[in-house]
Amino acid sequence: MEGDSWFSRLRDNPVFQSFMLYSAFRAVYGIGILLVAYFFATSTDAPWWATALIFIASMIFSRILFKFIKSKSSAEQSPLE
Repeated sequence: MEGDSWFSRLRDNPVFQSFMLYSAFRAVYGIGILLVAYFFATSTDAPWWATALIFIASMIFSRILFKFIKSKSSAEQSPLE
């Protein structure tokens, strides 16, 4: 463990790995929802608050989706008993 660099210890930390997974998920999902909301807002005659509803629904859906992805990921990594 003494020969390990601080970066390799950081990279192997489960909290850091979870943070990086969540950050990558939010980046990809965030750009996708922004594009959907932009095209919805500019291509329809819907009121401005309809776009706000899209963002609110997206926040709820992304939490559910990430929990599902994380549970599948941790189930695959756990050893079989």
